[in-house]
Amino acid sequence: LEYAEKLYKSCQRYDLLNNFYQASGQWQQALETAEIHDRIHLRTTYYSYAKYLESMGDKTLARAYYENSDTHRVEVPRMLQDDTSNLEIYVNNMKDKSIYKWWAQYLESQSDMNSALHYYECAQDYLSLVRVHCYMGNIQKASEIANDTGDRAASYHLARHYEGHDDIKQAVHFYTRAQAYNNAIRLCKENGLDDQLMNLALLSNPEDMMEAACYYEEKGTHMDRAVALYHKAGYVSKALELAFATQQFSALQLIAEDLNENSDPVLLARCSDFFITHSQYEKAVELLVAAKKYHQALELCVTQNLTITEELAERMTVTNSKDLSEDARKDVLERLADCCMRQGNYHLATKKYTQAGNKPKAMRALLKSGDTEKIVFFANVCRQKELFIMAANYLQSLDWRKNPEILKTIIGFYTKGRAPELLAGFYEACAQVEIDDYQNYEKALDALTEAAKCLSKVKDSSTGQQEVRVADLQHKITLIKKFVHARRLYAEDAGEAVQLCESLLEEPELDPAVRIGDAFGFLVEHHCQQGNFQVAYRKLEELQKLLPSQNVRYYVSQASLQALQKEMGVPMDHGDTRNNVEEDEVEEDLN
Repeated sequence: LEYAEKLYKSCQRYDLLNNFYQASGQWQQALETAEIHDRIHLRTTYYSYAKYLESMGDKTLARAYYENSDTHRVEVPRMLQDDTSNLEIYVNNMKDKSIYKWWAQYLESQSDMNSALHYYECAQDYLSLVRVHCYMGNIQKASEIANDTGDRAASYHLARHYEGHDDIKQAVHFYTRAQAYNNAIRLCKENGLDDQLMNLALLSNPEDMMEAACYYEEKGTHMDRAVALYHKAGYVSKALELAFATQQFSALQLIAEDLNENSDPVLLARCSDFFITHSQYEKAVELLVAAKKYHQALELCVTQNLTITEELAERMTVTNSKDLSEDARKDVLERLADCCMRQGNYHLATKKYTQAGNKPKAMRALLKSGDTEKIVFFANVCRQKELFIMAANYLQSLDWRKNPEILKTIIGFYTKGRAPELLAGFYEACAQVEIDDYQNYEKALDALTEAAKCLSKVKDSSTGQQEVRVADLQHKITLIKKFVHARRLYAEDAGEAVQLCESLLEEPELDPAVRIGDAFGFLVEHHCQQGNFQVAYRKLEELQKLLPSQNVRYYVSQASLQALQKEMGVPMDHGDTRNNVEEDEVEEDLN
């Protein structure tokens, strides 16, 4: 044995060593081995030792090891069942619910009901409390316990008791407390308690709901309840059939709220028709969308002028190719975008046109919105010639004269859109603005030069119009160059500059390249500076004859006009059709 013990230790088979110590009666070594090396068998070792101690008659120590092995709830009462006084002391000392319950059952078997009730209460065994009270006839006390604790088993036992004594109301109440709804429903159906039946059915499972719905339907009363229960139980088809048959409009609305794209398309179509008949168009549209009848839904939105919200539009946006072919999907999206356009929801229309792949229409919708930032962004993202041109055309409608960024963007878009002819037209517009608003012929000349460069890139000249336009542009550039040269030459050779300006006035098509007023104004200013007021006055009168409806102050400085009035003694406002207020405004603008 010593050699066996040594071998067990050397191979570290402490489980076999533990069994060896127990078999050889070496309990202390067995306990030490279990506590240190074989803890997986520790409770088993305690239990075996307790059994050994019990067989040896040492019940006190055996009880301690039964507790260590966590088997005391069964083993100690068994061990002490012949010693009831010590057993009762042990039960009271342990304060364990399982032991309380065992002791209460023992006392009940001995017909000591009052003591049994006390220990059942200590064990919180409410079912046994109710059972014993019912046995003793204390029904009121049993009802109080069941109501106060809410214990389902106790409530069920009490409900069976009441049912057995034909107290249906109390039986239904306690079946409900026990959540035994099928039993409560059965009693309600048998005794005609229709109002309670509805509440119980709604709390119960689908099978009980269906049974209650069948009961209402067969009875022919409270059909709205039957519809609601069929719907709640998941029998939507049956609920709809009954709702249609009995014209339950409110019930139909509730059912329709739960319908979605996973519902039967036939049911969805029937419900939508019903709502259309009763002028519930918004609900009908939702159901048509759920049934994937997008064209009908859109047609209803148009005819009834229903606003297409972003949420509704997203539901109509088909992403799964299994639902619709690619062409059909694009057609739905374009029709949806068309509806949004008619309703003035341009941003949503842009989104749907884009999803349909129709970017030109998307840009037109965006242009309608007037959102400049998004228009520029969309054009840059799409990078299509047509869109660049559309965006540039739109930007020209803005105040690009005062915003250099817009000006730069217009030029960039026309360039990216490869539209040199349109870009040339824009440069010509820029030149005219410089002349009309600022009298800046130098900048106008630069703009017209750029326009000429752009026109030179235009390849299509089959109609001959291109040559005419180029020739006209070159003629304008020539005239403006002469006028600019005259103004620059004035500081060095005033006489030569004046002669150049006089020759310009003889040109048959001077205006609008060089405005006649600017040329005459140049001469009037010169003669006033030279003191030739007679000549200056004649030039001024000549200008007023040529432009009778325009204010000469726009072309001649106020100082020169005052000098002329002083020298000639003639007021300088004749020939002017504008009132004094307008003159002051013009003068203020020029300043």
